[in-house]
Amino acid sequence: MTFNDVIGQVSIKERLRHMTSTGQVPHAMLFTGPEGCGKMPLAMAFACHLLEQGPRAEQGKAMIQKMQHPDLHFTYPTIKRSKFNAAYSPVSEDFAPEWRQMLEEGPYFTAAQWTEHIKEGQKKAVITVAESNSLNRKLSLLSSQGGYKVSIIWLPELMNIDCANKMLKLLEEPPAQTVFLLVSEAPEQLLETIRSRCQQIQLRRISDDDIAQALIAQRNLTADDAARIAHIAAGSWTRALQMITAEDDNAEHLEAFKQLMRMAYARQLTELKTWAEEQKTLTRDALDARLKYFLRITRESFMYNFHMPKLNYLTPDEEAFVCKFAPYINEHNIIGMSQLFETCRKHIAQNTNTHIVFFDMAMQVIMLIRR
Repeated sequence: MTFNDVIGQVSIKERLRHMTSTGQVPHAMLFTGPEGCGKMPLAMAFACHLLEQGPRAEQGKAMIQKMQHPDLHFTYPTIKRSKFNAAYSPVSEDFAPEWRQMLEEGPYFTAAQWTEHIKEGQKKAVITVAESNSLNRKLSLLSSQGGYKVSIIWLPELMNIDCANKMLKLLEEPPAQTVFLLVSEAPEQLLETIRSRCQQIQLRRISDDDIAQALIAQRNLTADDAARIAHIAAGSWTRALQMITAEDDNAEHLEAFKQLMRMAYARQLTELKTWAEEQKTLTRDALDARLKYFLRITRESFMYNFHMPKLNYLTPDEEAFVCKFAPYINEHNIIGMSQLFETCRKHIAQNTNTHIVFFDMAMQVIMLIRR
């Protein structure tokens, strides 16, 4: 993994290189920014860059390229599997095969994709106190290659409170030659004391041009298709990849949204009840994806009323629908609609009955759509 594998973010790359060349690498750094902007790939590239500075780096070059260097330690959320003893607290190493598989698929990934790799029922992934104890033991050892030891902590906001307090102590009294790279999607959920001990590396969204160029080079897209996807991706490389691979899912989400709005406007209660019942066939993750799609297409419909194409991020099929539907989403119902879909997402995450959630949502859409 090198800086060349990171899409865009040129100024941040130069800043990290400068830190290394001047010997001013902070002991703890917090990478933040919008989803899909490349926080994790950048942290991984920087970790490899640091490990390459060691006196025996040449010996570990192959291990660095495979992200399996003995001085590189990954911490990430885990779940308690049914095969574990009741008193056992899982650690990252328990899921090393799944983690390596995900890294092999590419450095850009989401929390949802990781959950898909390790899922077992509806269990919530967390970073346990046992992980902080395990990491402490690993980092107390001398560097195997005589250089830096690097700890990448992905999604530190998912640490439980006991783990967070122990990680804080590690950051306050770091082992020699150790650099902590925290990669967070929600830094505001971290303890303030943890944030204060990290130098923040704030990434911006990737430029449309950088995404388009990467799509052409890596996915063999035409310039026109790459430009269209880059615009809709809105600075997120993971979203751009999802658009390429999930067109069928989005088509189904769009059709479900059309049905909901048409039946709600016509006040077809029996049909809406059947529609809500049909949603039970989807998994919880798929239901959440559908509701996120409903939220996005509603917002896109509202923005379409301003007649400023650069403000919209729509596929041709979506635009064909939105151009007719947009007048029904206005300043009188946009907030209500958005809050409704967000609330339904929370209910689905809490394992509320799917049919009840979606039928109640349909009833409220009936009231909102005519405002």
